Amino acid sequence: MKGIFITFEGPDGSGKTTQIRLLEQHCKEKGYDVVLTREPGGTPISEAIRSLLLDPSHKEMDGVTEALLYAASRAQHVAEKIKPALAKGCIVLCDRFMDSSIAYQGYARGLGDDVRVINEFAVQGTQPDITFFMDLSAAAGKARVAAARDMDRLEQEDLSFHNAVYEGYLQLKEIYSQRYVCIDASRSIEQIAEEIRDRFDNYVLCRNEQE
Repeated sequence: MKGIFITFEGPDGSGKTTQIRLLEQHCKEKGYDVVLTREPGGTPISEAIRSLLLDPSHKEMDGVTEALLYAASRAQHVAEKIKPALAKGCIVLCDRFMDSSIAYQGYARGLGDDVRVINEFAVQGTQPDITFFMDLSAAAGKARVAAARDMDRLEQEDLSFHNAVYEGYLQLKEIYSQRYVCIDASRSIEQIAEEIRDRFDNYVLCRNEQE
């Protein structure tokens, strides 16, 4: 089977990490070769960049610096981990990808289309087959994060920033409607997981029939 690249996107606190791990478990039960990874991160170099990006003490970081660091982390991640796994026929599940940069830096930081351009250079043509968009309001997501853990540098941004991120995602789901699967993330974990499993299984079935 040709590799499948699946990304999970959404506001902070929308449940991406929980759901991507549940889908990983489902893939393993089906007997698929699956690679679970995340952004920023996924490789030693990319994880080192992640620590710089999310450290709450780096409040002075400029938006352009932030965008370029995300793109650099992503370039290494794609070259070292994602592309080789897809070439082997694996299902790659990635917690965030370049849509996050477009939403957070392009829309919320106001850097515009330059963010898409630098990230297209970084990924060298690697794009998701499916993006599960965990649809949850910024206010609800921020409340979940505040109650669950210490917040990283971006999570500590004010609600207006996170509202802009959410609006960016709403634009992206229209632009990339062919690959976006919108999931109501306000429901229970099991309800969400069941829908994601069903959508995933249907995608794999249709693709196998086409091949």
